Amino acid sequence: MTAAVQNVPRICFVGLKNLGLLAPEYGRLGTGGAELQQTLLARALARRGFPVSMVVADYGQSDGAVWNGVQTYKAFRPEQGIPVLRFIHPRWTGLWSALARADADIYYTSCAGALVGQVALFARLRARQFVFWAASDTDCDPRALLIRYWRDRHLYRYGLRRANLVFTQSAQQQQAMARNFGRESRVVESLIEPAASPRPFSERDIDVLWVANLRPLKRPEVLFQLARQLPQLSFHMIGGPMTGGEALFRAVAAEAATIANVTFHGAVPYHAVGGFFSRARVFANTSSIEGFPNTYLQAWANGVPVVAFIDPQGLLSRLSLGQAVNETSEMTQAVARFARDLPAWEEASRRSRKYMDDAHNESRVLGPYLEALRELWVPRRAATAQPG
Repeated sequence: MTAAVQNVPRICFVGLKNLGLLAPEYGRLGTGGAELQQTLLARALARRGFPVSMVVADYGQSDGAVWNGVQTYKAFRPEQGIPVLRFIHPRWTGLWSALARADADIYYTSCAGALVGQVALFARLRARQFVFWAASDTDCDPRALLIRYWRDRHLYRYGLRRANLVFTQSAQQQQAMARNFGRESRVVESLIEPAASPRPFSERDIDVLWVANLRPLKRPEVLFQLARQLPQLSFHMIGGPMTGGEALFRAVAAEAATIANVTFHGAVPYHAVGGFFSRARVFANTSSIEGFPNTYLQAWANGVPVVAFIDPQGLLSRLSLGQAVNETSEMTQAVARFARDLPAWEEASRRSRKYMDDAHNESRVLGPYLEALRELWVPRRAATAQPG
């Protein structure tokens, strides 16, 4: 009733790992860009009076607990159940129970996987709306999907076909989604929390910063190559293990310990990562696959030039917000230049801050989301309204 009176929909974000970003006391939980974007959008909508909820995993928190105006419902404990059988119970049954308690008009999730199909089917059976947000280029290409099981691939395709709305992060993703899956989508920008006043070059004590969840496609070994070739620079690495990736985490930590100019911090809560960006002169991204990395936005908001192989929307090249490179040798030269050449760094830093002020202020970025969500809500409200 409250949502109808306020003329806004009830929105439920479904992200099982989101609690690590929503609640600081759970900040050590592993999270990524998709979780960050859901959490930032949920908070922004809650500040604007939308009834917002979130379905997350059970980490011992109270069911129905509220953080930043977002009410949470827990689905299941990550370790709960018998392997194979737990896919149905408690995971699928626990998820649907939490979705039902949220009782939203619009359900919103991200990342290719079984969860997309499970939420889409729930929404379809309850005559609710379902929104999917593509978190990576791989979500838009059936040949590159980061999905292990055929079952989960099938559920993803099912959910994608039945989504009432699909968001993508770039024109390239939009084209790929249409070409590969026959789905129309809307391009939306990523949200970012504002940074404090950027520090001057002389007060930054981290020459090169690297931040990513430790997965093979992030290629941490490339950063080790840079560090060995540039012993005069200090390199700081932040990254926690992904599920099933504990061996890689241990290998990276061991390798970092053998290089004198590399400091490996392991997993760092999102709430503390901003402090590292404020201290950095250069942000290096060594990934081979990305969507639109949140780390780029965090870097630019702090006036940090980005050097990377991935150049979403051609921003690095077009706007000189750092440098796009094709080879490790080229990255080595670019990192060294921005870490030591004050005029080059100041110009790229200034451009980075200006880009964020112009293109990523919250009001501008949030507008397309609000328009799309209200369009979804209006047809349903009109269709269900009783004749006077």
